Amino acid sequence: MTSTTEMTTDHSRAKADGAHSHGVVPVGSRAERLTSFDLADIPVPTGREEEWRFSPVARLQPLFAAELGDSGVTVTVTPAPEVKVETVGRDDSRLGTTGKPGDRTAVTAWNAFAQSTVVTIPAEAVASEVTAVRIEGVSTDATAAHLLIHAERFSQAVVVVDHVGDALLNETVEIVVDEGAHLTVVSVQDWADGAVHASSHRSTVGRDGRLKHVVVTFGGDVVRITPDASFTGEGAEVEMVGLYFADTDQHQEHRLFVDHGQPRCKSRVTYKGALQGACAHTVWVGDVLIQHHAAGTDTYELNRNLVLSDGARADSVPNLEIETGEIAGAGHASATGRFDDEQLFYLMARGIHEADARRLVVRGFFAELIEQIGVPAVQDRLLASIEAELEKSMAVITGQPA
Repeated sequence: MTSTTEMTTDHSRAKADGAHSHGVVPVGSRAERLTSFDLADIPVPTGREEEWRFSPVARLQPLFAAELGDSGVTVTVTPAPEVKVETVGRDDSRLGTTGKPGDRTAVTAWNAFAQSTVVTIPAEAVASEVTAVRIEGVSTDATAAHLLIHAERFSQAVVVVDHVGDALLNETVEIVVDEGAHLTVVSVQDWADGAVHASSHRSTVGRDGRLKHVVVTFGGDVVRITPDASFTGEGAEVEMVGLYFADTDQHQEHRLFVDHGQPRCKSRVTYKGALQGACAHTVWVGDVLIQHHAAGTDTYELNRNLVLSDGARADSVPNLEIETGEIAGAGHASATGRFDDEQLFYLMARGIHEADARRLVVRGFFAELIEQIGVPAVQDRLLASIEAELEKSMAVITGQPA
């Protein structure tokens, strides 16, 4: 288990040299990471690379292949009445505008998909309902999929992307938020136990645009989500929220990058996770870059992890790189700790049964973020999933079957 670390930086802080908090000296700036649409430019990882050192490369191996099929998942969209849905070929000019792939699974997914699902919220439209995108695994053939969500000028919408079933899926999700648009995208990973899922989320937010990006991860054998967000106009905001709960032998990894390349933009990142069981492993890496011309930036990122049993491991690495002193504020914090026995004792001393006390502590840990999701159906599912995980935890403690 990673030890607890806290770090906060406010106002002008120069870019730090030397080792990061995890003891590894980075190779150059985060902005210098190789990105390319060309598969030959980004080799298959060995696991020794910085961006793969926490990942179970062997279990992800099928998704590194140059050739992936398209038959392993089905995509079903239930749009709000105001929303337009299309299926287009990979030559559609709207695809690939959010930036180049930045790792092997991302570039493989880009080169392998044949068709993309495009969800468009027309200019000035206010969606009256949630748009639901269901991505269901129907076979374990290694598969590539592509989704584009485009909120045009001054539109407003909520889109929920739901991943279910069993699959070997390598996915690209592109999100474009135009000037003045407000978009919420919720990605739920509720896979069956054996699923392997890598997903690259690349987002751009225009002038005065607002993007809330929510990731909820519970199911699957290996899930690796890499959300990137960049600004294309002043006054834009990004809020990135994540909740995850890993059980025995599960690997859940979330690697974020927020690129502040425009003045007076704001970003907030808050991820919380819980884990239990032997070899449960979670990874959170949050990279924020404030470029030299991004004066007036306001950014903060936070990660919290709650370890509920022995044998589980949480890795948390916040990175903040600042190239200008003219910022409104910048900081990050990370903490990983065990279940608080004092809280448990306090509740039990007041007549609350141990199982109920544990539920209260864990639900309290997640409560703030659950409320921030803003989609009641997703919030209810999340609470039910937490309850199911806690039932497993109590079964281990009491020796009774779950």
